[in-house]
Amino acid sequence: MVKHQPLQVYERQLCLSCITGIYGCRWKRYQRSQDDTTKWELLWSFVLLFTFGLLLLWSYFWWEAHNDYSEYNWFLYNQSGEWRDGTAPILATTAAGFTYIAFLMVLALCHVALGQQLNLHWLHKMGVMAALLTTVVGVISVNQTWSYEWDVVPISLQATGPFLHIGAIAAVTALSWIVAGQVARANKTSEFLVLVILLYFSALFALYTVPLYITSPCIMDPSNLKQRPDVIGHQGAATLAPENTMRSFQRALQMNVTGLETDVTISSDGVPFLMHDNGLRRTTDVQKVFPERQWDDASLFNWTDLQQLNTGHWFLKDNPFGTVQTLSFREKQLIGNQSVCSLEQLLKLASFNKCTVVFKLRRPPPEHPRHYSWINDTLQTVLKSGILQSLVFWTPEEYREEVRQMAPGFVQSSLVKAESPQTLQREGISAIFLRYNQANTREIRDFSQQNINLTLYTVNEPWLYSVLWCSGVPSVSSEHIISLLCLQKPDEYTVLWVSVDLVSLAIVIAIFILQNYHTIRYRSSGIHSYNPEQIMLSAAVRRTSRDVNVMKENCVPPTSASAFTPFTTITSASLTVCASSLHPSTLSSPPCACTA
Repeated sequence: MVKHQPLQVYERQLCLSCITGIYGCRWKRYQRSQDDTTKWELLWSFVLLFTFGLLLLWSYFWWEAHNDYSEYNWFLYNQSGEWRDGTAPILATTAAGFTYIAFLMVLALCHVALGQQLNLHWLHKMGVMAALLTTVVGVISVNQTWSYEWDVVPISLQATGPFLHIGAIAAVTALSWIVAGQVARANKTSEFLVLVILLYFSALFALYTVPLYITSPCIMDPSNLKQRPDVIGHQGAATLAPENTMRSFQRALQMNVTGLETDVTISSDGVPFLMHDNGLRRTTDVQKVFPERQWDDASLFNWTDLQQLNTGHWFLKDNPFGTVQTLSFREKQLIGNQSVCSLEQLLKLASFNKCTVVFKLRRPPPEHPRHYSWINDTLQTVLKSGILQSLVFWTPEEYREEVRQMAPGFVQSSLVKAESPQTLQREGISAIFLRYNQANTREIRDFSQQNINLTLYTVNEPWLYSVLWCSGVPSVSSEHIISLLCLQKPDEYTVLWVSVDLVSLAIVIAIFILQNYHTIRYRSSGIHSYNPEQIMLSAAVRRTSRDVNVMKENCVPPTSASAFTPFTTITSASLTVCASSLHPSTLSSPPCACTA
């Protein structure tokens, strides 16, 4: 009796079908191909890779720019006149775009690992172009309106660089499986293959040696760490209570700040009061109390009118920092009853608590009745408050000499970066306030050597506070509680990155050995081109008893997908003739013509 045996046995590969289906809408076996990827599809692969890299940088930028979200929202408020969280839609679209592009990158790498031809579907191509163009527009917009914020990237790398280095090594080590697979599948060495291997190991070696060039102030011996920087409450504790209100300053003092910082405006009747914006719409209920004057400059109101405004309801309603839900019922009641705070009230509070006061003074508009007496009005208010002159940091540049003569005990301060610390000394200035990106490590050291008290603002993130502390900054301005986050000894970091390098190298070597071992094994069994699906099909021919899916294909070359029709089982007498014409490269496509 003649024993029947199938020529080909096909087991469905659900994972491979999903990968090729989602990436290129190729769900059928005969739609897949192990041919080389076309130049056009290679171009799209590079576009996908570039988009992924750009989105990675864009996402990192907005992640680290969290320190300045309120600054960005205030900028939008000045442009539109309406307060809103402008970062929310940016973060949402960035997260969605990065997730989508990263998913396509993973699918592309899976295609390469499985030896499948890259063929990105046209819908995905449109999605990639949309993500690319949107990100490019975003980058251009930031360059035009907020260009100085890009400085947050190199500054943040001083804190995150050592950790990002470890993540980069892990990612490149994982790619070794794909590179090793390409080497294993190659029938012969080609120039392109040699180039790929050289590029990979060059990148790997470069990553291994990057720590030799990483300079981070947070990698230091704790014994060399300077005294904790003084913290000045910027507009009080603006994340826990409405800015520039008495409750905000009280909360800041509860957090043991050494000073209070605020913005001062002169009312129409000569009373200095605290207000950051030019108008009152964002932080008061002026629309309700004085609807016909809601667009007027804040300085055009007299003190009696200003006292009628509530400065706490907006904080509870807008929840600008997402902290309202953490407040107690009693705290919310206190916040809801806040009113416009005068400079005199702040000075008396500071005097009682022996803390310093820093204020930025805004000159009223030309039509204001106090346009020319604004300095004298402010100076008289400070002197009458009874606060020690040594606790007052005087920042206005106008009439500085006259102020120095009337109040010699004031700490003369500047908000403008001078050419050198020596220039400040010649002008009699002993303190300077700068944005955190305006002073590097060398300048911080120079200010300290010249006994110039440097304060950097606004520092709200622990990583930024850590970098500045380790850099030797004596004082920072902040809106909430911050502490030292990352500090590592040089010896510990050296042991860490050397260990990571050794583990990575061992894994890469093991992967190359394992991949080539499988290749040698399969080629010794008669398979000359390694492909997971071909190996499975070839092995299935030798099976005699197993419940498998038998795919009986017509041995005549089909003209369309509908040409696949069942045929009678091939007997062992005809197996020799047909199998002799079978080549592994045909197993992933319709079989060649053969007859018994």
